[in-house]
Amino acid sequence: MKIKALIAARSGSMRVKNKNIRPFAGSTLLEVKIHQLQRIQNLDGVVVNSNDDEILDIARRLHCEVVKRDPYFASNSVSMNEVYENMALNMDTDIIVYANCTNPLLKDQTIFEAINLYQRQIDKYDSLNTAHLVKEFMFKDNKPINFELSNQPRSQDLPDISALNFAVNILSRELMIQRKSVIGSTPFIFNIDEVEATDIDNEIDFTFAEYLFNQHKQQTL
Repeated sequence: MKIKALIAARSGSMRVKNKNIRPFAGSTLLEVKIHQLQRIQNLDGVVVNSNDDEILDIARRLHCEVVKRDPYFASNSVSMNEVYENMALNMDTDIIVYANCTNPLLKDQTIFEAINLYQRQIDKYDSLNTAHLVKEFMFKDNKPINFELSNQPRSQDLPDISALNFAVNILSRELMIQRKSVIGSTPFIFNIDEVEATDIDNEIDFTFAEYLFNQHKQQTL
């Protein structure tokens, strides 16, 4: 069974310009993620899928497989379902480990364990998707949805609600094509801590993640 990681890194980020290749902790988010995935012993390769020639050149220099994405599948109007299907169709593998550049605080061991866990439970769950627990007082339509106003708990006693963070998503290539998604019909929700789950969506996230990433490097020197 062939298992490859997939990094999707298009140009045209709206909230953080060129976030995948702008300077980050002496490197870039793209290079950090490529180097990390190349350290994972239970992966058979790393594929970078992008519409951007600069991104693809970096990936080639770092000995990744590359796929040039059609501009349509890198636009801001295309649905993610179409994008997922297209990326899977353009990969030669049995299992896809879809990993985003924008989660730079994810640990190597977490990825390694996620792959092993998926392989052990493939007959029971058809995908593995990372998430983190949300312990917040949540409302919808001006009404609480995870607690009672008449019996307000402490935040740590709120029910365990998992929020997908898409740091790691594992499923078969065939299923990704069929469902046009990285989430199966019977997903295993793999909770990671909030630090590892940090996802860069805006400039504040970028600054925060870079600070923590540098702190971690100093601690491991």
